[in-house]
Amino acid sequence: MNGIEVAANMAALASILLAGRNNVNTWWTGMLACTLFGFVFHASRLYAGMALQVFLVVTSALGWWSWLGGAKRAPLAVAHVAPVRVAAIFGAAAAGAALYGHGLALRTDAAAPYVDAVILAFSVTAQLLMMRRKVEAWPFWLLVNSVAVPLYASRGLWLTAALFGVFWVNALVSWRHWHRLARGPVAPGATRPGW
Repeated sequence: MNGIEVAANMAALASILLAGRNNVNTWWTGMLACTLFGFVFHASRLYAGMALQVFLVVTSALGWWSWLGGAKRAPLAVAHVAPVRVAAIFGAAAAGAALYGHGLALRTDAAAPYVDAVILAFSVTAQLLMMRRKVEAWPFWLLVNSVAVPLYASRGLWLTAALFGVFWVNALVSWRHWHRLARGPVAPGATRPGW
């Protein structure tokens, strides 16, 4: 464990707790955490995890803008994705994980190419759903966290593994909280985006 891993974990913890509370400050704290985790994962030969951090920084900027209302100037309300779409999204993420993992296995010295690729593909999916304030982002985060804890522990990233255990609990609590938000009234000027 080093100072960068500690700082990354602290920023990530703040970001995830803010996300669960539907707080827009989740995005800038997440950008900081992802930047730091990029260095941590590179040093641990978790290349999909490193690439994921670049994606997360960019999409966090877009998520921040979107949650503030984007071009419409109306903040997004928390809403659901139709179950048939969730199944299709899951299938696409699984296919992406298999393809990316295969590429990592063939072309790099990645420590755990397929497991790392699962984390990447399902994190991308969860992030895109979160950017649109979709309740279904949280079960995808639960899956990511379930896979990440043992992977990071196997690489000696004990603090990061523990943090992802906390993320697992937060995702479960946040999933329930966002269900309630999706049933509640829409704030004046907010929109419920369709998917």
